[in-house]
Amino acid sequence: MNKSIRDLSDALRKGEFSSEEITRSYLERIERLDGGVNSFVTVTAAQALEAARAADARIRGGDAGPLTGVPIAHKDIFCTAGVRTSCGSRMLDNFTAPYESTVTARLAAAGMVMVGKTNMDEFAMGSSNETSFYGPVRNPWNRDTVPGGSSGGSAAAVAARLAPAATGTDTGGSIRQPAALCGVTGIKPTYGRVSRYGMIAFASSLDQAGPITASAADAALVLGAMAGFDPRDSTSVERNVPDYSATLEESVAGLKIGLPKEYFGDGLDVGVAAAVESAIGEYRKLGAEVVEISLPNTHLSVPAYYVVAPAECSSNLSRFDGVRFGYRCENPRDLEDLYKRSRGEGFGAEVKRRIMIGTYALSAGYYDAYYLKAQQVRHLISDDFARAFEAVDVIMSPTSPTVAFGLGEKTGDPVTMYLSDIFTIATNLAGLPGMSIPAGFVDGLPVGLQIIGNYFEEGRLLNVAHQYQKITDWHHQVPNGFE
Repeated sequence: MNKSIRDLSDALRKGEFSSEEITRSYLERIERLDGGVNSFVTVTAAQALEAARAADARIRGGDAGPLTGVPIAHKDIFCTAGVRTSCGSRMLDNFTAPYESTVTARLAAAGMVMVGKTNMDEFAMGSSNETSFYGPVRNPWNRDTVPGGSSGGSAAAVAARLAPAATGTDTGGSIRQPAALCGVTGIKPTYGRVSRYGMIAFASSLDQAGPITASAADAALVLGAMAGFDPRDSTSVERNVPDYSATLEESVAGLKIGLPKEYFGDGLDVGVAAAVESAIGEYRKLGAEVVEISLPNTHLSVPAYYVVAPAECSSNLSRFDGVRFGYRCENPRDLEDLYKRSRGEGFGAEVKRRIMIGTYALSAGYYDAYYLKAQQVRHLISDDFARAFEAVDVIMSPTSPTVAFGLGEKTGDPVTMYLSDIFTIATNLAGLPGMSIPAGFVDGLPVGLQIIGNYFEEGRLLNVAHQYQKITDWHHQVPNGFE
């Protein structure tokens, strides 16, 4: 099952197997192997086989694109009509979406076959996929470790080859960090490049959807189908989507790579640093120029993020009140009791923590001191990147300061958990595109190389990643037992 999307697509066109056959194969793997990983919340077998038959008909009729007939899993934050959309929460455990998100609709229109919905940190709040109502996801490389979060289910499913591609969302690193910890490729596009319509909101000014795949070449195909302007999303940018696959083979000779000194200091695991430096050495061999840069306000990204994101989540999650949809407590005494117990019983500890922090930051007397100040810091961080991109083409760093940590290792210390995203958060605050690609192993666990680009330069990121993947095989590695 270690076939790329391009390989699957070519084989489907040649008639080597049908979409129904390949879909059945992936469904069988999910049934047989996912019990030890817990990457899926819902498996949509009947719906998948029906979609696969429709894809086969399109292929026979000559009306097929490069993604037609290829299976995909969707993070359970995207509304899928007629299918449970839980957001990893008890609050939405009984919620069946009445409409389709733009992301899932566009991928379905491209002919992709949804095999199920993947597990995630509750309402995308977490860095380890341990806050889900459905239990933690386990990293396929070592099932005693976390897969990263919040898109850990999607990353684990792709790493275990339970699906050739999956969707994710990235608010502070939630595509890139799990991609790094699971040894797969994940890209967060520029804010506004992919529609947020039908993607249940966590922090509206930060959330962005993107694909998780084995390789950059596969990510280029999926992102090309996902991206584009959507009039239903007020944050969507009206800008043409290039053919990301068309520029993958461009040379990186002469590329200027910036290494921010703030990302290579204290707190970075020695083994991770060595793997990242080795990967950067490969770019030197390809003719790239490497220079040191500074992003001096990086140290402010975590505190700024943990004011902005909770503030926006406290507003977005106010709709979950036990009245209109979602979880409702039993036998409420009155309306106040309904609100309190429905929210108290429906939300988990991390979600409650962030709602309380955000509500406090937005309250009268504290808005200027916290939320407004955090937004001002956000501008400083964006300005740092703007100056850097005047001198370099891309920025590289570790994606995560460590490899995957043990299940339960950081759940008792939220601040330590929050620091897992220290290298990814600034990109979200600035709205820039970033991606993570596999770049080696430390003690048998994957290391991710982060590549950050200027606005709307996803094509350059994918090209830079693809050129590295042409001369390395880290992205071809599969965990033991999932070959």
